[in-house]
Amino acid sequence: MTAPHPDEPPIVITDKRRLDPETGEPRPAPEAEPAVEGVVEAAPEPELNEHLADLQRITAEYANYRKRVDRDRIAVVEMATAGLLESLLPLLDNIELARQHGDLEGAFKGVGEGLEQVTERLGLERYGAKGDVFDPAVHHALVHAPEDPDATETVVAEVLQPGWRLTSGRVLRPAGVAVSDPAPPADTDPEDES
Repeated sequence: MTAPHPDEPPIVITDKRRLDPETGEPRPAPEAEPAVEGVVEAAPEPELNEHLADLQRITAEYANYRKRVDRDRIAVVEMATAGLLESLLPLLDNIELARQHGDLEGAFKGVGEGLEQVTERLGLERYGAKGDVFDPAVHHALVHAPEDPDATETVVAEVLQPGWRLTSGRVLRPAGVAVSDPAPPADTDPEDES
């Protein structure tokens, strides 16, 4: 065996086993090094940047997850509300017919108006009126009425069945209407002008 060089530090071997191998007895806990106040060991810079990037990515993923869950929750509530309101449309039509025929009286009047108020609070609104510009996205043309000389574009001549939509704009039932086209322009004869 060769002697260590005098300039080299001596090799120190530390046995960190908790049990003494000769006696089998537990060794005393090693003494912790005294903490130096104000000194914090910093992680190497690339490792710190990597952990920071991971944390930012996870935070962004969680924020996106929460937004998606909130959006899905709102969509489910709107779909359930629309389904309920759609099933009530025939009742609301019957209440309106009873009102038009003077049959909406007494206790039935209170029930009908109460039902209309509840559906209104849930965001249901009736639409469609004579003279509205015809829009195939919200109107269903059932009948073609005679041309309207005053109209400049196709208009609703009569509402045969009211349309229903949510205040969000979602159409539950398009308005069934009779439509009227504008009258063609009258041909002018150049001889009549002279």
